[in-house]
Amino acid sequence: MTRLPTELQAAIYPEVVPFYDEDTNTFSYVVYKQGDPRCAVIDSVLDLDYPSGTISTGGAERIIDYIQKHQLTVEWILETHVHADHLSAAPLIQEKLGGKLAIGENIKTVQETFGKVFNEDTEFKRDGSQFDRLLGDGDMLELGDLVIHAVHTPGHTPACMTFIIGDAVFVGDTIFMPDGGTARVDFPGGDARTLYQSIHRILELPEQFRMFMCHDYCPNGRALEYQTTVGAQRKQNIHVNDKVSEQDFVAMREARDATLGMPRLILPSLQVNMRAGHMPPSDDSGRVFLKVPVNAFV
Repeated sequence: MTRLPTELQAAIYPEVVPFYDEDTNTFSYVVYKQGDPRCAVIDSVLDLDYPSGTISTGGAERIIDYIQKHQLTVEWILETHVHADHLSAAPLIQEKLGGKLAIGENIKTVQETFGKVFNEDTEFKRDGSQFDRLLGDGDMLELGDLVIHAVHTPGHTPACMTFIIGDAVFVGDTIFMPDGGTARVDFPGGDARTLYQSIHRILELPEQFRMFMCHDYCPNGRALEYQTTVGAQRKQNIHVNDKVSEQDFVAMREARDATLGMPRLILPSLQVNMRAGHMPPSDDSGRVFLKVPVNAFV
């Protein structure tokens, strides 16, 4: 298991610009160093009106417009995991601005699992080759003068990665704001004990490190938030603060997940995101269809 960045990295403060998708409660980010045009895009969103089957690009265009206005160059497009609640806009951003698309190497496990769920034929590759780079625990990517540290943090899904850039930590769905707790673990390949261990590994980082959320659901009606610190999570997270044991967390998480319904966009999201944001192949007439497997998660 790779060593995490230390206090030395806390002196590096990348610019982090959030973009919020209200329909899916999702944050995307553009990350770069002031004075350096090279940037990364994390967890982009493609808009889908599910009842009509209509795709739109408003959210992704806001990211593209920001990057162009500030004369930035996309080096990396990062996915923290295969999202089950929104479609990725990575192909659109890559087409417009370039950059390489990266995800955790356990995407192969996710593709194998959901290739079966959606009854995909052999044309659907299960080797992660739809992505430009597959990342293992401890891998590092160059972003100009910055370094992107990839940390494998499974539990929510087998392929979940946390990205650490300077003092900024991008946790995906692994953990939420302190009053929001933690991610569910009842998707195929999820595991509560593994999630607890992954989170506590991240909480070993220096307490002043900034932590950026992938989602916020505004518990108890509070205002929208996207940023906290490692120290605040240790003291205040309602699920995994320093006083919560692994056994108690597992019992809580499994009982809580048994009461949750599936995310509204899980079926289209998984089919698209396991393909690196690309739609399934079109039929002979050029039309694209998404499948609805019956009792897929029973």
